[in-house]
Amino acid sequence: MIWVKGLAILVIWLSFWSLIPRDEWWIRGADFPRLQILVLGIIAFVLLLIWEQAWDVSSQVILIGLIAALAYQLKMVLPYTLLWKKQVKQVRPEQLNPEKQISLIVSNVLTPNQKYHLLIEHIQALKPDLVLTLESDLAWQKALSVIEADYPYRVAVPLDNLYGMHLYSRLPLQNSEIKFILSDEIPSIHTSVILPSGQPVQLYCLHPKPPSPTEAKDSVLRDAELLIVGDQIKDLDESCIVMGDLNDVAWSRTTRLFQRISGLLDPRVGRHYINTFHADYPLLRWSLDHVFHSTDFALVDMQRLAHIGSDHFPVYVVLQTGRVFDRIQEELPQTDADEQEAQQAIQDGIEKAEQEEKLVTDEIAQPYKAQDKSV
Repeated sequence: MIWVKGLAILVIWLSFWSLIPRDEWWIRGADFPRLQILVLGIIAFVLLLIWEQAWDVSSQVILIGLIAALAYQLKMVLPYTLLWKKQVKQVRPEQLNPEKQISLIVSNVLTPNQKYHLLIEHIQALKPDLVLTLESDLAWQKALSVIEADYPYRVAVPLDNLYGMHLYSRLPLQNSEIKFILSDEIPSIHTSVILPSGQPVQLYCLHPKPPSPTEAKDSVLRDAELLIVGDQIKDLDESCIVMGDLNDVAWSRTTRLFQRISGLLDPRVGRHYINTFHADYPLLRWSLDHVFHSTDFALVDMQRLAHIGSDHFPVYVVLQTGRVFDRIQEELPQTDADEQEAQQAIQDGIEKAEQEEKLVTDEIAQPYKAQDKSV
């Protein structure tokens, strides 16, 4: 019985750990496995009820705490099930208009992965308008050259630091820029894609650093990069899509704040999870790859594609724009507190980026200073 109580206490602790207003990776990491924590909590709850025991004060406190933890986890994950109201409408068959549609594949390919043919097979079968690859280097660029005849518009950022990215498009791209928002190591692609109808859609392709012991020690830069883009989008009066591996889950504090600040919608809400990572471990998966869009888009199709040898599954999404959708879909409400929180997070990210840049500059300059002193 002791181990059952121990499991319940672990679930309670993990459930509320992420509420601590800190950005260290070992705190922010509790945002990710909410489904797994929920399942463990349900197991502990059932065992506590069926196990014959004396219900002393400690048992009662643990049960109450576990119920609160389960309620909190359900609140976070239920929006991504059929039990919730859809945030994005489904395009009905009579509304389908290919001239106003855009289809895309987002795929974190994993740089050392050499199963290039598996992604190429998806691209050739689905023929999406856009293909965004993340973690793609020169080897991936060479392997994907076979699709270039069908994708004449491209933005290539081949890097071997796990943050390279490539955008392939059948549709014309305009005003394409490669930006390094907060770090010289982390690129993002900003461009405008022209639909067959002639309508422009502003496109943001992102892949910020995750908070982890091997990457970023905290989530400050990741959160700031996402919110900087969200802050730019809120002032746009045009169609918009943000896509990429955001290294954050859909239900996290930052991602939900990004949605409220930017006004973008999530087609997964009211439908199902698109758990893309980790592709090799079915019991340890969550949603890291995202497609957010403005209120004038509705959903035609959305699916997770088959394994391509990466630690991420690719995502395939088809959207259709139209004024009718803009009239019936609403942005998430934003408060003054949201704006203040976002601006503070952005400022913290800018200050941290400046500190890291200064640290790197000092490290580079130090050998020359030492050499000068010895002369």
